Amino acid sequence: MTKLSDTQMIILSRAAQNEDRFALPLPDSLRGGAAAKVVSAMLTKGFLEEVEADIRKGEPVWRETGDGHGVTLVATDAGLAAISIEREDANTATKTVPAPKVRTPREGTKQATLIAMLRAPDGATIEEIMAATNWQSHTVRGAMAGALKKKLGLEVTSEKVEDRGRVYKLPAA
Repeated sequence: MTKLSDTQMIILSRAAQNEDRFALPLPDSLRGGAAAKVVSAMLTKGFLEEVEADIRKGEPVWRETGDGHGVTLVATDAGLAAISIEREDANTATKTVPAPKVRTPREGTKQATLIAMLRAPDGATIEEIMAATNWQSHTVRGAMAGALKKKLGLEVTSEKVEDRGRVYKLPAA
């Protein structure tokens, strides 16, 4: 994926929301030489193109050509693709939301061991996981909160079990 600045992302996002893909108006914080520099870079990369503005239709004007005509800025297909928007046809832009990546742990890893232990009918305690993975307690907790909950989207539950302490579980796959 192309690396874009925040300003370039804002410009392309606004253009994607316009039916005609006009990149104008530019953000208020972008003026003068800074605006020219950002637009020039985007024109060079092919994210924007200059097209003749129809002033009678009220199309925004980026600059005047000197012969009484105005030029406006329009996002190109490459510009939309840079922010993960694909063109459906020549007249409509449709936003494509990328499907979330399905992450699966590799077999034989400590993360796979952790998941297997938590999916067992009796679940596992922090101490049991520490013994099986050779991790410290803060690493076990971090793996459950970060890798399992945030990255894999798994719902880790816990309950206090008499004679065992706090037991953590995952729903069976």
